[in-house]
Amino acid sequence: MRDKVKIGGFSAMWGDADWIPGQLIEKGDVHYLMGDYLAETTMAIMARQRAKDPKAGFARDFLFVIGKHAHALKKKGIKVVCNAGGMNPLGCRDMLQMACAKVNQPLKIGCVLGDEVTSRIPEFRERGLCEMFTGEKIPEKDCPSANAYFGALPIAAALAEGCDVVVTGRVVDSALALGILMHEFGWRPDDYDRLCMGTLAGHLIECSAQCTGGLFTDYQEVKWENMGYPVVEVSPDGTFLVSKPPGTDGMVSFGSVAEQLLYEIGDPGAYLVPDVACDFTQVKIEEVGKDLVKVSGGRGLPPTNSYKVCCTIPDGFASVIPLLIAGHDAAAKARRTFETVLARTRRKLKGLKLEDFLETRFEALGAGHFDPNAREEDATEVVGKIGLKHNDKKAIALFLRELPSSGVSMAQGTTGFGATGFGGKISDVLRVFSLTVPKTEVDCEVCVDEKRFMVPVPTEGGFPGSASRSVEAVPAQMPAGPMVAVPLRFLAWARSGDKGNMANVGLIARKPEYLPILRHQVTTERVKAYFSRRVEGDCQRFDLPGIGAMNFVMEAALGGGGMCSLHSDPLAKTFGQILLLMKVDVPAAWKLHEQGPVGPLARL
Repeated sequence: MRDKVKIGGFSAMWGDADWIPGQLIEKGDVHYLMGDYLAETTMAIMARQRAKDPKAGFARDFLFVIGKHAHALKKKGIKVVCNAGGMNPLGCRDMLQMACAKVNQPLKIGCVLGDEVTSRIPEFRERGLCEMFTGEKIPEKDCPSANAYFGALPIAAALAEGCDVVVTGRVVDSALALGILMHEFGWRPDDYDRLCMGTLAGHLIECSAQCTGGLFTDYQEVKWENMGYPVVEVSPDGTFLVSKPPGTDGMVSFGSVAEQLLYEIGDPGAYLVPDVACDFTQVKIEEVGKDLVKVSGGRGLPPTNSYKVCCTIPDGFASVIPLLIAGHDAAAKARRTFETVLARTRRKLKGLKLEDFLETRFEALGAGHFDPNAREEDATEVVGKIGLKHNDKKAIALFLRELPSSGVSMAQGTTGFGATGFGGKISDVLRVFSLTVPKTEVDCEVCVDEKRFMVPVPTEGGFPGSASRSVEAVPAQMPAGPMVAVPLRFLAWARSGDKGNMANVGLIARKPEYLPILRHQVTTERVKAYFSRRVEGDCQRFDLPGIGAMNFVMEAALGGGGMCSLHSDPLAKTFGQILLLMKVDVPAAWKLHEQGPVGPLARL
C-alpha cells in the first residue's frame, strides 16, 4: 500500500482543454488521472448518438487522450479512471483498444456496466415512481436515457483486476477518485469518515481548474493562459493536500478551494452519494505553502439505500432569440416589441387552431435583469432575449417569421447581430427527471477482457439524517458604533451552482470577524427577496463553521434547469457573483469603504 496517492483531475466536462492530460503526466507527478465528462443532459445526447450508430454514445475526446499519451502512461505507471463511457462503455472500451493498437501500446482496459436502466422506465411508471423533488409522475413519453448514479466500489473492483484504464458509464463524479482510494488503501465500505474525505477529494477536482483559480471571485490575482489543473495527494487517513503542477498558472488558496467545496452542494451536513452520507460542516482548509492547501475534518455517515436515477424526457421544442435595441427606454421598447410580435403570433395560432405556447420568457439583458440593484429604465442599450417553448415547431416558426418586421415597423434603434440577423434556431427540449430506485434492484457489473462479474454493493443504507441539525453556528451579531455600506464582495468569496431546478450560493467569510456580520445581515429572507425576480421557491441557509461559510439553497430557481430552461442562466453560474453586489453594513472603523478589501479587490 502506498503511503500517499496522487490523483490529477484533467477534465471537468465533455470539451475541456485537450492539452491538460499532458501537463499532469509531465509535471504533476501523479499516480492516477481522473476525468469527468458527463452532465445530466450529456447522457441524452449520447443516447441519441447511439441510436443512430450502435458504436457511438460515448465521449470520443477520450480516445485522443489515450491514443496520444498511451506510451507515457505505461512508462510512468499512471492509471486513468474516467466516466467517458457515457451510454456505451463497451463501445468506448473497444475504440480505446483500437487507439492503443494504432500506437502499438496495449493497455488493460476495464469498464463498469449496469447503470443504464432506460428499458425499465415503463416498469417504473407502472409502479408509480415519482420525481424525487416535485412528486410528479413519470410522463407517458419515450425516455431517451435513464441511468443510475453508481458509486466507487465497481471502480475499485476494476482496478483490483490490474486495469490501466477504467471506463464507466454514469457514476457520481466524485466516485472516480473514491474508487481509486478504496482500491489503493483498502478502505472498507463502512469506513465512513475516510469515504467522506475521499468523496471530498473527488468533489474538489471533478471540475478540474475550478479549484485552482478557475471561476475564482478574485480573478484579478489569477493568470489563465497556462492554467494549472488540480492534484490531490491523499493519505491513508483521508486527509489530503491540494496543489497544481509547478510552473503553471492559476492558484491554490483557501478561498479557491473553499469556493469549490461549496459548488453545487445542498445541505452540507447531508451530501449524499451512493457510498456515504458526507458531513462537510466541520471541514478545515489550511494554506500550508504556496499553492498548497491541506483539507481535513470531513465526517461520514451511513448512506441511503437508494440510487438516484437521472432520466431525460422530451419536452417539446424551444427557441431563444436575441433582439438588440438601443436608445432611450431601450428595455421598454424591447419588451413592447416582444409583446407585440407575440400577440400577432398568437392570433395566427388561434386561426390555425394550434395551442398556445407552453412558455414564453422575455429578459432585458443589460438593463439589470441579473442585478437587483440596477434600474431598468436607465439602460440605453439592451439585448432583449426572447424564449419560446411549444409542442409544435410550427408555432415557433410563426413567431420567427413575424419578428423581422419589427425592424421597420416598431421601435427605432432595433437591429440584428451582423451576419446572424435576428437568429432563432429551433431545438428539441430534453427535461431532466430524477427518481430514486432501491440499490437492491440495480446490479453493478465489471468487464475486464473476457471476464465479467457482479460487484456486491451494501444495500441496507442506514442514513440517520442530516448532521446540520446539530451544527452550532457562529452567532449572528453586529458590532457597536458607526456603520457604512459596502458591497458584500468586500467581506466574502462566493460560488454558485445548480442541482436540477435548484440553485445554491456558498458564501465564505474573508476573515473570521466578518462571519457574525454576514450571518446577521445575509439572511434567508433577504436573499430570497434579492432574487425574487428569478426564484419562485423557498430559500434555506446552512452553516459550515469549519471554513466560516454559509450555503443558500433556492428552490424553483432556474425555470426547470438545464436544457429545458428559457432562463439566461439555467445552471446558476451567475448567482454567486450577483449576490456579492448586495450592500451590507460594516463598522466605519474597518475603513473598507475607503480602501476596499485587502488584496486584488483593492483595485476595484
